[in-house]
Amino acid sequence: MIRIRNVHKRYGDRDVLRGIDADVAAGEVIGVVGPSGGGKSTLLRCLNYLTPFERGKIEIAGFTLRPDLGPAAAPMMRELRAAVGMVFQDLHLFPHLSVLENITLAPQLVHKRPAAQALREARELLERLGLGDRADAYPLQLSGGQKQRVAIARALAQKPRVLLFDEPTSALDPALRGEVLQVMRLLARDGMTMLVVTHDGALCSELADRIWTLEAGVLTETRGRARAHASYAI
Repeated sequence: MIRIRNVHKRYGDRDVLRGIDADVAAGEVIGVVGPSGGGKSTLLRCLNYLTPFERGKIEIAGFTLRPDLGPAAAPMMRELRAAVGMVFQDLHLFPHLSVLENITLAPQLVHKRPAAQALREARELLERLGLGDRADAYPLQLSGGQKQRVAIARALAQKPRVLLFDEPTSALDPALRGEVLQVMRLLARDGMTMLVVTHDGALCSELADRIWTLEAGVLTETRGRARAHASYAI
């Protein structure tokens, strides 16, 4: 499902990723941990080419990403970002749109799905994620856990093969964290391939099949969830 080979990324004179090599099988859940500034979020953004990289190659969900992809690759990028969904730490929900409108926007505009189909699928997703009664609410009317679940529903509406999560529980209190974790458990049970950047050691212990540690741009360790691991402070 994912092959990462010798990926390098620089910002100015700083090496953020230094020769990353890794593989992810279909249906695996990978927890990505490490100190702040180690390159975790940059790696996620390289995986769906929101951040281009300088050297190496990434094969993901049937797409091949290289450093020299330019404007001519824009149609492929749209397909890639549907197949490789991302749930951002700051969510990026449109505050002026309802929950239902946030979820149906991309399927209709980008994938040209009929409005009736997009609405039906969005309502099914909301029911599945325990938000069936919040379809007409606006983001400001939602709790943090509900907003996070809406962001997950929006990513799922594009029918991705891989989901990337950047700190999905960092801003949530324990009760709301549990809501989001339950959704992620369901996705894992259904075989969704996921990479989860997190400082939440307990989340990795419960959810991840393997744990990657990124420090100073180097992937230093890969461990199974049955083994103890560090919990890094933000």
